[in-house]
Amino acid sequence: MEKEWKIDSNESDVLLKTKRSLIDYMSGTKNNFKGHVAIQNNEVKDASIEFSLKANDKSKTSDLKLIDFFDYDETPVIQFKSTSFQKINKNINFLKGLLTIKNITKVVELDTEFIGYNNYNGVEKATFEITGNINRKDFGLNYNPYFAHGGYAVGSDIKLIANLEFVHQ
Repeated sequence: MEKEWKIDSNESDVLLKTKRSLIDYMSGTKNNFKGHVAIQNNEVKDASIEFSLKANDKSKTSDLKLIDFFDYDETPVIQFKSTSFQKINKNINFLKGLLTIKNITKVVELDTEFIGYNNYNGVEKATFEITGNINRKDFGLNYNPYFAHGGYAVGSDIKLIANLEFVHQ
């Protein structure tokens, strides 16, 4: 039997990092996540995911923040909208979509892993982890500070890790 699941924005988040540093953590409580998945016999059959993230939290104490990569007159928003879902096996899938950063849109392919089910206070949830590497320079994110704690330059690749929870509709 096929079940439709809707994303739970409050329990979803995105982490952006480089090899040497956490860049930004964006929780669902402050950002907009939309999407659904179709699960049949404990296997993902289809998925559609969309999110819009505000990267303007200047209150962080880390050495590097995503807001540092944007010019002051820009609205620092990251948007992703899936265009296709490809099932490889029970847990590994690919989600292709349009990623927009700094008004530059590129097609990206993200690995999508079905982590499993859990039940919290009688609410059945399905959890996914979506990961992928993006070249920050493809999106005009050219800021390249040297850290005070070691003098490392920021690498070209940024790893995107999205932890998404879906609830049964």
